[in-house]
Amino acid sequence: MDAKDLREKTPDQLREELTNLKKEAFNLRFQQATNAMENTARMRTVRRDTARVLTILNEKAAQAAQQEA
Repeated sequence: MDAKDLREKTPDQLREELTNLKKEAFNLRFQQATNAMENTARMRTVRRDTARVLTILNEKAAQAAQQEA
């Protein structure tokens, strides 16, 4: 997931993406606990993608607040 692609999305789409990433992170933690995980690097990727989405959501919120002021 590229930050450039995320910046083109609306805040609602970003929130939906965040929800999907959190669900995937939960499933990966469950797989890790049961020793069923095939790709351990996926956890890191999901964590970083979640952080990217949150960062861009905060950027958009700050930009909207600045435009209102």
